[in-house]
Amino acid sequence: MSISSVWRELELPATGEWVDFEHESGLVLRRPTFRDGQVRKVRFAAPLAGRWRWAEGEFDVQPAAADEANPFYAHGFWRMSPGGRSLVHADGTPAVLVADTAWALPWRATPEQVREYALDRQSKGFNAVLLMTVQPDMRAFGPRDRTQDEGFGVGFEDLPDGHLNQLNDEYFQYLDELLTILVEHGIAPVLQPVFQGFGWKGLDVAGTVVPEQEYAAYCRYLVARYGARPAIYLVGGDGSGTEPQTAAGGTEVHEVDCYEQPTGIHYRPHIRANAHQDADWLDFQWCQTGHTGEHVPERVADMWRNHPVKAVANGEPTYEHTGRTGVAEGWWQGHEAWSNLCAGGTMGVVYGAGSLWQWRLHADEPGHSEYFLAPGAGWREAVGFEGSTYVGMLGKILDGLPTTDMAPDWTRTISGRALSTTDGGLIVYRENGGPVMVFDETVPLAYTIVDPRDGSVVATGKRDTPGSPLPDAGGAPRVYICL
Repeated sequence: MSISSVWRELELPATGEWVDFEHESGLVLRRPTFRDGQVRKVRFAAPLAGRWRWAEGEFDVQPAAADEANPFYAHGFWRMSPGGRSLVHADGTPAVLVADTAWALPWRATPEQVREYALDRQSKGFNAVLLMTVQPDMRAFGPRDRTQDEGFGVGFEDLPDGHLNQLNDEYFQYLDELLTILVEHGIAPVLQPVFQGFGWKGLDVAGTVVPEQEYAAYCRYLVARYGARPAIYLVGGDGSGTEPQTAAGGTEVHEVDCYEQPTGIHYRPHIRANAHQDADWLDFQWCQTGHTGEHVPERVADMWRNHPVKAVANGEPTYEHTGRTGVAEGWWQGHEAWSNLCAGGTMGVVYGAGSLWQWRLHADEPGHSEYFLAPGAGWREAVGFEGSTYVGMLGKILDGLPTTDMAPDWTRTISGRALSTTDGGLIVYRENGGPVMVFDETVPLAYTIVDPRDGSVVATGKRDTPGSPLPDAGGAPRVYICL
């Protein structure tokens, strides 16, 4: 009996801690199970079409439809590239992370709100969103009602005491629906277990005090419950990376995730971002550059030079309008994204907005730190901030290009921001446009010049000689593509 197509999640009853699924080719994938109320379940997504067997029987899986629009179903989940610098889908299709920051969505948002949010982000070009999976502040109080001021859902009843033993099944059943909406819109959840940094309101986060074995068990639960769909695991969040919970969680994810989805760390601003650099479980390192509205791409460049090689990105630039109107506003976000990408953040780019990351219900909701709020905005107003359009546009411009394991290039052009593809192509970003001198005869002569603010092609052509410049009149941001 055919019950699914490739990469689509199946939910089946289970009895033990593990379930093995064997394809007719001999491939075996082992998935951890989880308890949902009084019932034990397993979730599985088949990466190959054909006949699959498990302890309770067998089933047939169909190929993806020819017109499948969701890239995670058409090409498979993300994994790291052969060189470890970027993302690819399971079938090798190049991918660039374009992530939003809606940390508090899991415990604040309703399905109706998430549909509205996901439609906006999908249309703009986003394909991921950073999420704290549970409200992490041990001293946060409010009604258990997502529609009331300061209300929130509770993932663990004992989290205020620094533990993760009393899991609330209803919370995660609700989260199932929210994450399903995101995935169906082509947006991969970036799952942070329990934050180690500022948290929601800065009220003593549990991520630094829960016993590491409880943290690891929760990471296993996240892989079991949500790992048969697109995911990234952010086992360290806004900390030093050296917290014992981070390594315990990363090790557990690495051991139980048969799909090898990316696992990594997101750091606070004033930390050297190289913890566990040589760990087998670590796929990526994300710095952040604080919330003062400064461009600091050299932090990304510094991570790029670390060895062994890991993918890097700026996981948290300044939130748009954070603290006061005008901070990191508009094109600031686009310039930040392209600058970080060209500095070596080739895993992708991340955007954030004040009032959105907290999922502030409305412009007058009390109880939040003024430093991180966008004045006069709730989450819905923040979704419409101008800068998100420019960050999303980066993903649209790069879609379909050979971005796998591209690298910063300071040698083939006089421009300070450029990337080389593995097959010799060149991608250049200039904040104010203008002609680009080329100093390498291997750079392809054909070019396309794009306005990164709206994605419009402003020029195409072919240079006369390898020494001829890429022509542009200047005066506006430009991306030059030579492939």
